[in-house]
Parts: sequence; C-alpha cells; structure tokens
Amino acid sequence: MRFGRFIFFLAIIIIPLMASVQPASGEGSGQKVYVIPVQQEIERGLEAFLKRSIKDAENAGADHIIFEINTPGGRVDSASKIAEIIRDTKIPTTAYIVKEAFSAGAYIALNADEIVMKPSTAIGSAAVIDSRGNTAGKKAKSAWIAEMEAAAELNNRDPKYARAMADDDMEIRELGLKRGELLTMTANQAVKVGYAERIVNNRSELLSYLKLEDASVTKEKQSLAEKVARFVTNPVVVPILLSVGFLGMVIELFTAGFGIAGIIGISSMFLYFFGHLLAGLAGWESIALFILGIILLLLEVFVPGGIVGILGLAAVIASLVMAAGSITSIVTSMGIALLVTILGAFLFLKFFGYKGPLRKLVLFDSTSTEKGYISSKQRQDLTGRIAESITPLRPSGTAELDGEYLDVVTEGSFIQKGKPVRIVKVQGSRIVVREMKDYHEGGM
Repeated sequence: MRFGRFIFFLAIIIIPLMASVQPASGEGSGQKVYVIPVQQEIERGLEAFLKRSIKDAENAGADHIIFEINTPGGRVDSASKIAEIIRDTKIPTTAYIVKEAFSAGAYIALNADEIVMKPSTAIGSAAVIDSRGNTAGKKAKSAWIAEMEAAAELNNRDPKYARAMADDDMEIRELGLKRGELLTMTANQAVKVGYAERIVNNRSELLSYLKLEDASVTKEKQSLAEKVARFVTNPVVVPILLSVGFLGMVIELFTAGFGIAGIIGISSMFLYFFGHLLAGLAGWESIALFILGIILLLLEVFVPGGIVGILGLAAVIASLVMAAGSITSIVTSMGIALLVTILGAFLFLKFFGYKGPLRKLVLFDSTSTEKGYISSKQRQDLTGRIAESITPLRPSGTAELDGEYLDVVTEGSFIQKGKPVRIVKVQGSRIVVREMKDYHEGGM
C-alpha cells in the first residue's frame, strides 16, 4: 500500500516535469524547419528561451529557422543579445511577423536573413524607453538608432527607414511620415521599401515561398520552467517579488514561530533567484552569497558592533545585483521594495505589536511614577517655603534653606545674592523661586 502511494506521488511530480522538458512538436518529413515563437514582451527570460531553442535547432541539424514574431517590444539589452544569437547561427533565418513587431521586436526582425509578414501586420515604432516609461536620453537614443541602422544594413535594406522607426526627427514623404512621428509600416509598405520580402497568409504559404513545403516542422515550446523564468524576470514583477520577499521575512521576525509570512517571503526570494538562474543571469554563487548575507544579518542580533550586520546587508545587495544582470533596474526595484517593507513593517507593528523571536533580547517595559518608579527624590514639601539666595540667580543658582543648599531657578528675572526667595513650584528636581519684596526675618 505504501509502495503504491509512493509510486502515485512520484508520478505526480515526474509527469509535469516530463511535459515541461518536451518543448517541440513535429510534422511532415524531409528537410528540417524549426519554428520559434517570439511573443509577448522581450526580456531576459525570452532571451534564454531563444538561446536554448536555436541551440536545439543547431543540434538537430535544422535547415531553416522561422521566428514567428508578435511583440510590442521590451528590453533593449535583451533584444541586443537575442539579435547577436540570431546573427551568430549559421542556419538561414526568417522573421515571420504574424501580428506586430514593434520597438525591440522590429530590431530583432531586422537581424533575420529575411522578413515575411502576414496581411494587416505592422513593423516599426522603435523609440528607446527607460525604466520609468520616459523617452531615453540623447546618448542612449543615438546608440539605439545606430544599432537599428546597422541591423537594416545587414541585408542591404535602406537604413533611413530603420532610423525613422527610432528617430521622430525624420520626414519620409512617400510613406506620409511627418516630423514628430515614429515610422510604423504596414505589410504592403514594408514590401514596397524592401523591408519585407513577401506577404503570406499562413505558415504553409511561407514554407512554400521558402521551398520547404516538404520539410518536417518542429515548433519550439516553452517549458514550464522557462515560463516561470519569463514571468519572474519581467521588470514589473521583479520589484513585486522583492517587496513581498523583504516584507515577509521582516514580518516573520516580528511574530512568534515560523509562519505564513516567512514562507511567502522565502518563496518570493526563491522565485526571484530561480527565474534569473534559468534565464542565465544568476549563478549559484549569487544564491550562496544571499544565504550568507541572511545568516550574517541574523548573527548581528547576537554579535555587537554592527560590522557583521553591515557585511550581511552588503552581501544581500550584492547577490541581488549579481542575479539581476542590470544595475539600473535592480536599484530601482530594491528602492521600491525598501519603501514597501518600511511602510508594511510600520503598519504591522502599529496594529499587531511585536511578538517575534527577538522579544527576549529587547526590553519593551518602561518605568513610570505610576508603576512606583521614582528617578529622583521628590521635594514637594518645599513649595511655599522661604529661602535665601547665596549666589546671584541668572536665572539659575544656589539658595539656602535651613542649612540645606538647593539648586534653584527663577521665573526668568535676575535676583541678587542674599535676597529672600519663595519656592513657588517644584517639578521633579527643578525648584522654581521668586524674589520676596520687603521681606524681613520673622514676618512680612
């Protein structure tokens, strides 16, 4: 019975994994064609998927690679690496635009040997956008324009159209492009200016155009792990993962035992490193450095001095930067995560209080007069009595009362030495006096 349960449990684990590592499906016979989808936003996860897929095609001895493109664009750095991978392969390549190839997607398409488009599709609009959604500075824009032009020239395409996709200062009358606009071409316009070789209705027509109608077609599919990697490396998802991870671990320190907050926090950090590891950005050394940093931060509780805590914090930050692959994006993400963590921790302590494992090391009790604690001797009995200033009071000084010297302070006025003063108020150790006018020993 136990053996049967074990086999069932093993099947539950292994079957999904086997499904996730079978990315390709084939049909037909003859020459080999690999179809690789380039869909959704372009980021580091897609880069890892394309790198793996092209390697599969090369190992299988493919005769042609078709990139089916439908993307609004994405990260410029990822697009540059993807383009480099496409240029480096010796297998002929075709960019098949099935809907849209905007921004970084247009750049990737230009690096293929041929561009073929479906009817009612478009290519272009390739402005450089920074992490805040604003148009990038002149330096980044200039570099991007140069890359677009170079990609166009790879296959003898007129670079002015590639420049117009990224530079809104261009004017192209034959396409109706005015200054202040970025060039976006329809399939017919792309064929007209030599940016697309053909318009086809489907993949069968494309294979016929490429004279590969009898080829066996293998369509690459993303494994489950690659889908996870694409999701967690998305620039929008990274700050969310870090925020949840930091906040979960901090709240766990504020609560007794190990609970849901800790599990969620550790799971978020695991997803962050796991996704970047699969995307080829992080190595095991970054994970080891992160674990070391957490250990050092926990040791800071028991080791005085602060050096261990500083080293732990530095190790955590370094591990996140190493895994991210981009300093700019990770600094922004960590800044957002830090603000969320501070605000979340404040609200948690305000509404739930502190009940964490460090409670025995932190003194939460306070002393007060109501609890019977007295920080100094109370002299309320002095109020109303007459003393004599034995030093000038400017406004503080010393007065004598029945042979006892008292540190006193006036209400603000100056009182000369040897003057009778009345004690008008006693607040803790503070004794306030006022000069007595026309006072004589033994009566007023």
